[in-house]
Amino acid sequence: MSYAGLMETIGQVNDLLNTQSILNWDARTMMPHGGHATRGKQLATLSVMTRDLLVSDKLRHQLDAAESEVAGKPAGAVERVMVEQVRAALDYHLAIPADLTRRRAELGSNGHAIWAKARAESDFSQFVPILEETVALNREMAEAIGYSEHPYDALMFRFEPGETVATLKPLFARLREALLPLVKAIAQKPEPRLDFLKRTYPVDKQHQFALKMAEKIGYDLNRGRLDTTLHPFEVSFTRNDVRITTRFNPTWMTASLFGALHEAGHGVYEQGVDPAYTRTPFATDLVGLYAVGGVSFGAHESQSRLWENHVGRARAFWEVNFAEAQAFYPEQLGDVSVEEFYRGINRVQPGLIRVEADELTYDFHVMLRTDIEAALIDGSLKVKDLPEAWNGKIKEYLGLDVPNDANGVLQDVHWSSGQIGTFCNYTIGNVMAGQLFAAASADATIAAGLASGNYDPLHAYMVENVHQHGRRYSRDELLVRATGRTLDPEPYIAHLTHKYSELYGL
Repeated sequence: MSYAGLMETIGQVNDLLNTQSILNWDARTMMPHGGHATRGKQLATLSVMTRDLLVSDKLRHQLDAAESEVAGKPAGAVERVMVEQVRAALDYHLAIPADLTRRRAELGSNGHAIWAKARAESDFSQFVPILEETVALNREMAEAIGYSEHPYDALMFRFEPGETVATLKPLFARLREALLPLVKAIAQKPEPRLDFLKRTYPVDKQHQFALKMAEKIGYDLNRGRLDTTLHPFEVSFTRNDVRITTRFNPTWMTASLFGALHEAGHGVYEQGVDPAYTRTPFATDLVGLYAVGGVSFGAHESQSRLWENHVGRARAFWEVNFAEAQAFYPEQLGDVSVEEFYRGINRVQPGLIRVEADELTYDFHVMLRTDIEAALIDGSLKVKDLPEAWNGKIKEYLGLDVPNDANGVLQDVHWSSGQIGTFCNYTIGNVMAGQLFAAASADATIAAGLASGNYDPLHAYMVENVHQHGRRYSRDELLVRATGRTLDPEPYIAHLTHKYSELYGL
């Protein structure tokens, strides 16, 4: 029973990671500000305990025995893949000193409180010291993990295995080549009507409507809930407790609506993992040490971007659901047609805030952050010079001047938690979403469902091809199984080109 013993120990690792997730969820939604210092200690303790269990003599002995036990099974068998993933994770963590794990966890928890204050006061100087520590710790991690070409490659491995600075360059270049002309051409066209988006929408109504739309795409409220936070996120404590958050702006309802749809896309992924994989390596990121079932952060983002954009911003979605929106907001939307609403929520208007960016300009925010992170890690950019670099890229890509730090370099939560290496996942997710949606919508049943407001066929397709497998297959294996090829930006480019050429009469 060596394999069974190993799986139980991995289940305990998963339990510890879920406990950390609960504490992080609480810290970002309900915990009073004064609790951050001690919460940092608690999370650091749990991080060290988790790592210690993963690299313990007990687990190593169980792993050695389990490898012998499953050796006779065919390649690709569930048991063999699980054992192989544990071995890879063990080797990874043995390369990273335990003290580095502890320092990174503690710094990440403390960093969130410092970032929130700096952002509220729009003062990057307050965040500089802890961000310098964060960059230094991540450089230490990159050296411990090892890399062939660029230290940033080692950090991306935790979130998007296989992607490197070298592989991203041609992808980003192709997207810039295809999308920049669209953005520039649209800038010469009249704006759609937007006044109704800026009317006052009661927050309680926004909460109800966001939940209603999340349920439509398959988010199970028996195993989930929607809360308020500064920066929207999703977190799962096994597939049976998957929580989402959004933020509410009384005069910009679409922020909460599409924030909720985005996070619900993440949520249905976790809720759709095969129940048999609960507390196993297929529901546990043993390298990044997160309790997630998604095979990579890019794969996870593919689901959030697919449901938010390909479904939630589609004309067909609102032809079916706009009457319900008007029933929620009769004063705000009573004089608005479905076509005006559709054009308004899809307006292309380069902006400063990534999470509020339109579908067409979103990837420029991602490319900016990825390039900046790589430069921070290789030392070609200093933390103190970050605002200047940031503002320059925003001007180059989107033609905008950044008025303050809150709307610029301080807007994202990621660096405050110690995360460096994850931004490319958003564009990887966009590309995957385009590829998966094109394959799925070629099915007549799915296409008919989208037209009639029945999202179950598309949801079922994603469960069958993506969600249920958890971490069993790599990202590209999932893509090949579902679409017949590895990562390909052309369906995504075709989607954007067709949609926005039609919208703006290009």
